[in-house]
Amino acid sequence: MRSLHPQREPHASGHLDVGDGNLVFWEESGNPDGKPAVFLHGGPGAGSARAHRGLFDPDRYRIVLLDQRGCGRSTPDAGRLGADLSTNTTWHLVADVERIREHLGIESWLVCGGSWGSTLALAYAETHPERVSELVLRGVFTCRRSELDWMYGGGAANLFPERWAELLAPVPDSERDDVLRSYHRMLLDPDEKVRERAAVAWSRWEASLIGLLPRPELVEDFGDPAFAAAFARIETHYFVHGAWLDEGQLIAHAHRLHDIPGTIVQGRYDVITPPVTALDLAEAWPQADLRIIPDAGHAYDEPGILNALVEATDHYAR
Repeated sequence: MRSLHPQREPHASGHLDVGDGNLVFWEESGNPDGKPAVFLHGGPGAGSARAHRGLFDPDRYRIVLLDQRGCGRSTPDAGRLGADLSTNTTWHLVADVERIREHLGIESWLVCGGSWGSTLALAYAETHPERVSELVLRGVFTCRRSELDWMYGGGAANLFPERWAELLAPVPDSERDDVLRSYHRMLLDPDEKVRERAAVAWSRWEASLIGLLPRPELVEDFGDPAFAAAFARIETHYFVHGAWLDEGQLIAHAHRLHDIPGTIVQGRYDVITPPVTALDLAEAWPQADLRIIPDAGHAYDEPGILNALVEATDHYAR
Protein backbone atom coordinates (compact mmCIF):
# COMPACT_ATOMS: atom_id res chain seq x y z
CA MET A 1 0.00 0.00 0.00
CA ARG A 2 1.53 3.29 -1.10
CA SER A 3 1.41 6.53 0.87
CA LEU A 4 2.11 10.13 -0.10
CA HIS A 5 5.65 10.88 -1.17
CA PRO A 6 7.64 13.43 0.90
CA GLN A 7 6.39 16.96 0.30
CA ARG A 8 9.47 19.08 -0.24
CA GLU A 9 9.35 22.84 -0.14
CA PRO A 10 9.08 24.62 -3.51
CA HIS A 11 12.29 25.71 -5.17
CA ALA A 12 10.42 28.26 -7.31
CA SER A 13 7.08 30.04 -7.14
CA GLY A 14 5.38 33.18 -8.37
CA HIS A 15 2.27 34.91 -9.63
CA LEU A 16 1.76 34.88 -13.39
CA ASP A 17 -0.17 37.78 -14.89
CA VAL A 18 -2.71 36.04 -17.12
CA GLY A 19 -4.62 39.19 -18.00
CA ASP A 20 -8.03 40.49 -17.00
CA GLY A 21 -6.51 41.69 -13.70
CA ASN A 22 -5.76 38.11 -12.58
CA LEU A 23 -2.51 36.92 -11.04
CA VAL A 24 -2.37 33.10 -10.91
CA PHE A 25 -0.16 31.55 -8.25
CA TRP A 26 2.14 28.68 -9.24
CA GLU A 27 4.88 26.72 -7.50
CA GLU A 28 7.50 24.13 -8.47
CA SER A 29 8.93 21.44 -6.22
CA GLY A 30 10.70 18.12 -6.60
CA ASN A 31 13.46 17.55 -9.15
CA PRO A 32 13.99 20.54 -11.51
CA ASP A 33 15.29 18.08 -14.13
CA GLY A 34 12.58 15.50 -13.54
CA LYS A 35 9.52 14.54 -15.55
CA PRO A 36 7.12 17.53 -15.56
CA ALA A 37 3.72 17.06 -13.94
CA VAL A 38 0.96 19.52 -13.09
CA PHE A 39 -1.75 19.01 -10.48
CA LEU A 40 -5.15 20.66 -11.09
CA HIS A 41 -7.16 21.13 -7.90
CA GLY A 42 -10.86 20.62 -7.39
CA GLY A 43 -13.80 22.83 -6.64
CA PRO A 44 -13.58 24.86 -8.76
CA GLY A 45 -12.32 27.22 -6.09
CA ALA A 46 -10.75 24.84 -3.56
CA GLY A 47 -7.12 25.83 -4.20
CA SER A 48 -4.06 23.59 -4.04
CA ALA A 49 -2.48 22.22 -0.86
CA ARG A 50 0.97 21.13 0.25
CA ALA A 51 -0.16 17.49 0.42
CA HIS A 52 -0.90 17.47 -3.31
CA ARG A 53 2.85 17.50 -3.95
CA GLY A 54 2.97 14.09 -2.31
CA LEU A 55 1.15 12.44 -5.22
CA PHE A 56 4.46 12.58 -7.11
CA ASP A 57 7.91 11.18 -6.34
CA PRO A 58 10.02 14.33 -5.76
CA ASP A 59 13.17 12.57 -6.98
CA ARG A 60 11.62 11.81 -10.35
CA TYR A 61 9.10 14.58 -10.97
CA ARG A 62 9.23 18.29 -11.59
CA ILE A 63 5.99 19.05 -9.71
CA VAL A 64 3.88 22.09 -10.63
CA LEU A 65 0.93 23.20 -8.52
CA LEU A 66 -1.26 26.22 -9.22
CA ASP A 67 -4.24 28.00 -7.71
CA GLN A 68 -6.90 28.67 -10.33
CA ARG A 69 -8.33 32.16 -10.86
CA GLY A 70 -9.99 33.74 -7.86
CA CYS A 71 -8.98 31.23 -5.18
CA GLY A 72 -6.15 30.14 -2.94
CA ARG A 73 -3.11 32.38 -3.33
CA SER A 74 -4.26 33.77 -6.68
CA THR A 75 -5.69 37.27 -6.84
CA PRO A 76 -8.16 38.90 -6.80
CA ASP A 77 -10.21 36.94 -4.26
CA ALA A 78 -13.49 35.80 -5.83
CA GLY A 79 -15.13 35.71 -2.42
CA ARG A 80 -15.23 39.45 -1.92
CA LEU A 81 -18.35 41.37 -2.83
CA GLY A 82 -18.03 42.98 -6.24
CA ALA A 83 -15.35 40.59 -7.52
CA ASP A 84 -15.80 40.23 -11.27
CA LEU A 85 -16.07 36.61 -12.41
CA SER A 86 -16.92 37.37 -16.04
CA THR A 87 -13.40 36.32 -17.09
CA ASN A 88 -13.32 33.27 -14.83
CA THR A 89 -14.50 30.42 -17.06
CA THR A 90 -13.33 26.94 -18.01
CA TRP A 91 -11.68 28.28 -21.14
CA HIS A 92 -9.87 31.04 -19.27
CA LEU A 93 -8.50 28.35 -16.92
CA VAL A 94 -7.43 26.16 -19.86
CA ALA A 95 -5.56 29.15 -21.28
CA ASP A 96 -4.00 29.86 -17.87
CA VAL A 97 -2.64 26.31 -17.59
CA GLU A 98 -1.14 26.63 -21.04
CA ARG A 99 0.42 30.01 -20.16
CA ILE A 100 2.04 28.50 -17.08
CA ARG A 101 3.45 25.62 -19.15
CA GLU A 102 4.94 28.10 -21.59
CA HIS A 103 6.20 30.34 -18.77
CA LEU A 104 8.05 27.40 -17.22
CA GLY A 105 9.48 26.24 -20.54
CA ILE A 106 7.87 22.80 -20.37
CA GLU A 107 7.32 20.91 -23.64
CA SER A 108 4.71 18.47 -22.31
CA TRP A 109 3.64 17.23 -18.91
CA LEU A 110 1.64 14.65 -17.04
CA VAL A 111 -1.68 16.23 -16.06
CA CYS A 112 -3.35 15.05 -12.85
CA GLY A 113 -6.69 16.23 -11.48
CA GLY A 114 -9.61 15.04 -9.41
CA SER A 115 -13.26 16.07 -9.22
CA TRP A 116 -13.41 19.53 -10.88
CA GLY A 117 -9.68 19.05 -11.49
CA SER A 118 -10.60 16.12 -13.77
CA THR A 119 -13.00 18.40 -15.68
CA LEU A 120 -10.27 20.96 -16.24
CA ALA A 121 -7.71 18.26 -17.06
CA LEU A 122 -10.01 16.82 -19.72
CA ALA A 123 -10.81 20.23 -21.18
CA TYR A 124 -7.08 21.06 -21.31
CA ALA A 125 -6.04 17.70 -22.76
CA GLU A 126 -8.75 17.78 -25.43
CA THR A 127 -7.63 21.30 -26.39
CA HIS A 128 -3.87 20.67 -26.23
CA PRO A 129 -3.38 16.89 -26.59
CA GLU A 130 0.15 17.38 -27.89
CA ARG A 131 1.13 18.94 -24.56
CA VAL A 132 -0.11 16.05 -22.39
CA SER A 133 2.19 13.06 -21.89
CA GLU A 134 -0.26 11.22 -19.59
CA LEU A 135 -3.53 11.86 -17.77
CA VAL A 136 -4.27 10.73 -14.20
CA LEU A 137 -7.87 11.43 -13.21
CA ARG A 138 -9.81 10.81 -9.99
CA GLY A 139 -13.52 11.13 -9.25
CA VAL A 140 -14.43 12.06 -12.83
CA PHE A 141 -16.77 15.01 -13.24
CA THR A 142 -17.81 16.43 -16.62
CA CYS A 143 -20.49 18.93 -15.54
CA ARG A 144 -23.32 17.25 -17.43
CA ARG A 145 -26.84 18.19 -16.39
CA SER A 146 -27.38 14.75 -14.86
CA GLU A 147 -24.27 15.16 -12.67
CA LEU A 148 -25.39 18.57 -11.39
CA ASP A 149 -28.93 17.32 -10.81
CA TRP A 150 -27.57 14.45 -8.74
CA MET A 151 -25.75 16.83 -6.36
CA TYR A 152 -28.11 19.81 -6.33
CA GLY A 153 -31.43 18.47 -7.59
CA GLY A 154 -32.13 15.96 -4.85
CA GLY A 155 -30.33 12.80 -6.01
CA ALA A 156 -27.67 12.66 -3.30
CA ALA A 157 -30.32 13.86 -0.84
CA ASN A 158 -31.73 10.34 -0.82
CA LEU A 159 -28.53 9.14 0.88
CA PHE A 160 -27.96 12.19 3.10
CA PRO A 161 -31.42 13.62 3.87
CA GLU A 162 -30.34 15.35 7.07
CA ARG A 163 -27.46 17.09 5.28
CA TRP A 164 -29.77 18.01 2.40
CA ALA A 165 -32.11 19.65 4.90
CA GLU A 166 -29.18 21.80 6.07
CA LEU A 167 -28.47 22.80 2.47
CA LEU A 168 -32.11 23.72 1.92
CA ALA A 169 -32.39 25.75 5.14
CA PRO A 170 -31.26 29.11 3.66
CA VAL A 171 -33.26 28.62 0.43
CA PRO A 172 -36.64 30.41 0.23
CA ASP A 173 -39.58 28.04 -0.33
CA SER A 174 -40.30 29.68 -3.68
CA GLU A 175 -36.79 28.83 -4.96
CA ARG A 176 -36.47 25.20 -3.86
CA ASP A 177 -37.16 23.90 -7.34
CA ASP A 178 -33.74 25.26 -8.40
CA VAL A 179 -31.35 25.12 -5.46
CA LEU A 180 -28.31 25.89 -7.60
CA ARG A 181 -29.69 29.16 -8.96
CA SER A 182 -30.98 30.16 -5.55
CA TYR A 183 -27.50 29.80 -4.06
CA HIS A 184 -25.97 31.67 -6.99
CA ARG A 185 -28.34 34.55 -6.23
CA MET A 186 -27.76 34.49 -2.45
CA LEU A 187 -24.00 34.55 -2.90
CA LEU A 188 -24.38 37.87 -4.74
CA ASP A 189 -26.71 39.36 -2.12
CA PRO A 190 -25.60 42.80 -0.80
CA ASP A 191 -26.29 41.58 2.77
CA GLU A 192 -23.08 40.06 4.14
CA LYS A 193 -24.99 37.78 6.52
CA VAL A 194 -27.00 36.29 3.65
CA ARG A 195 -23.84 35.68 1.63
CA GLU A 196 -21.95 34.12 4.54
CA ARG A 197 -24.78 31.82 5.57
CA ALA A 198 -25.19 30.62 1.99
CA ALA A 199 -21.45 30.12 1.45
CA VAL A 200 -21.02 28.08 4.62
CA ALA A 201 -24.08 25.90 3.96
CA TRP A 202 -23.03 25.25 0.36
CA SER A 203 -19.48 24.31 1.30
CA ARG A 204 -20.45 22.12 4.25
CA TRP A 205 -22.84 20.12 2.04
CA GLU A 206 -19.99 19.12 -0.27
CA ALA A 207 -17.59 18.39 2.60
CA SER A 208 -20.21 16.18 4.27
CA LEU A 209 -20.30 13.90 1.23
CA ILE A 210 -16.61 13.74 0.40
CA GLY A 211 -15.54 10.61 2.25
CA LEU A 212 -16.81 7.07 2.55
CA LEU A 213 -16.93 7.72 6.30
CA PRO A 214 -17.74 11.04 8.02
CA ARG A 215 -14.91 13.59 8.21
CA PRO A 216 -16.07 16.23 10.69
CA GLU A 217 -12.72 18.04 10.62
CA LEU A 218 -13.06 18.58 6.87
CA VAL A 219 -16.63 19.84 7.26
CA GLU A 220 -15.30 22.32 9.82
CA ASP A 221 -12.53 23.47 7.45
CA PHE A 222 -14.94 23.90 4.54
CA GLY A 223 -17.27 25.83 6.83
CA ASP A 224 -14.66 28.51 7.49
CA PRO A 225 -16.30 31.68 6.09
CA ALA A 226 -13.08 32.93 4.49
CA PHE A 227 -12.63 29.70 2.52
CA ALA A 228 -16.32 29.17 1.83
CA ALA A 229 -16.87 32.62 0.30
CA ALA A 230 -14.65 32.05 -2.74
CA PHE A 231 -15.31 28.31 -2.95
CA ALA A 232 -19.11 28.61 -3.04
CA ARG A 233 -19.19 31.63 -5.30
CA ILE A 234 -16.86 30.13 -7.91
CA GLU A 235 -18.66 26.77 -7.87
CA THR A 236 -22.12 28.26 -8.34
CA HIS A 237 -20.78 30.62 -11.04
CA TYR A 238 -19.42 27.64 -12.97
CA PHE A 239 -22.33 25.31 -12.41
CA VAL A 240 -25.15 27.70 -13.40
CA HIS A 241 -23.28 28.17 -16.68
CA GLY A 242 -22.67 24.46 -17.21
CA ALA A 243 -18.94 25.24 -17.08
CA TRP A 244 -19.29 26.79 -20.56
CA LEU A 245 -19.35 23.29 -22.03
CA ASP A 246 -21.83 21.85 -24.49
CA GLU A 247 -23.87 19.10 -22.88
CA GLY A 248 -21.72 15.95 -22.85
CA GLN A 249 -18.84 17.72 -24.59
CA LEU A 250 -15.95 16.19 -22.66
CA ILE A 251 -17.18 12.64 -23.27
CA ALA A 252 -18.02 13.36 -26.92
CA HIS A 253 -14.53 14.74 -27.55
CA ALA A 254 -12.68 11.94 -25.74
CA HIS A 255 -11.45 10.66 -29.11
CA ARG A 256 -8.90 13.48 -28.89
CA LEU A 257 -7.29 11.59 -25.99
CA HIS A 258 -6.67 8.36 -27.89
CA ASP A 259 -2.90 8.93 -28.17
CA ILE A 260 -2.58 9.79 -24.47
CA PRO A 261 -1.98 7.03 -21.89
CA GLY A 262 -4.16 7.49 -18.83
CA THR A 263 -5.44 6.18 -15.53
CA ILE A 264 -8.91 6.79 -14.10
CA VAL A 265 -9.29 6.21 -10.35
CA GLN A 266 -12.86 6.06 -9.11
CA GLY A 267 -14.35 5.33 -5.69
CA ARG A 268 -17.21 2.84 -5.87
CA TYR A 269 -19.18 4.80 -3.25
CA ASP A 270 -18.32 8.27 -4.50
CA VAL A 271 -21.48 10.30 -3.77
CA ILE A 272 -20.22 13.58 -5.26
CA THR A 273 -19.15 12.16 -8.63
CA PRO A 274 -20.78 8.71 -8.95
CA PRO A 275 -18.97 6.02 -10.99
CA VAL A 276 -21.28 6.24 -14.02
CA THR A 277 -19.32 9.20 -15.40
CA ALA A 278 -15.97 7.44 -15.04
CA LEU A 279 -17.41 4.43 -16.88
CA ASP A 280 -18.79 6.65 -19.65
CA LEU A 281 -15.36 8.24 -20.06
CA ALA A 282 -13.56 4.88 -20.05
CA GLU A 283 -15.87 3.61 -22.81
CA ALA A 284 -15.11 6.69 -24.91
CA TRP A 285 -11.38 6.53 -24.08
CA PRO A 286 -10.51 2.81 -24.11
CA GLN A 287 -6.76 3.50 -23.84
CA ALA A 288 -7.26 4.52 -20.21
CA ASP A 289 -6.83 2.11 -17.31
CA LEU A 290 -9.99 2.35 -15.17
CA ARG A 291 -9.49 1.52 -11.49
CA ILE A 292 -12.68 1.18 -9.41
CA ILE A 293 -11.78 1.29 -5.71
CA PRO A 294 -14.31 -0.92 -3.91
CA ASP A 295 -14.09 0.67 -0.45
CA ALA A 296 -13.76 4.40 -1.19
CA GLY A 297 -15.77 7.56 -1.67
CA HIS A 298 -14.64 10.79 -3.31
CA ALA A 299 -11.62 12.05 -1.36
CA TYR A 300 -8.19 11.69 -2.96
CA ASP A 301 -6.57 10.72 0.35
CA GLU A 302 -8.76 7.73 1.14
CA PRO A 303 -6.34 4.78 1.33
CA GLY A 304 -7.46 2.86 -1.75
CA ILE A 305 -7.69 5.96 -3.94
CA LEU A 306 -4.39 7.37 -2.72
CA ASN A 307 -2.67 4.04 -3.35
CA ALA A 308 -3.99 3.91 -6.92
CA LEU A 309 -3.04 7.53 -7.68
CA VAL A 310 0.53 7.18 -6.39
CA GLU A 311 0.85 3.82 -8.13
CA ALA A 312 -0.15 5.52 -11.39
CA THR A 313 2.28 8.43 -11.08
CA ASP A 314 5.07 6.04 -10.03
CA HIS A 315 4.33 3.95 -13.11
CA TYR A 316 4.40 6.92 -15.48
CA ALA A 317 7.62 8.20 -13.94
CA ARG A 318 9.32 5.18 -15.46
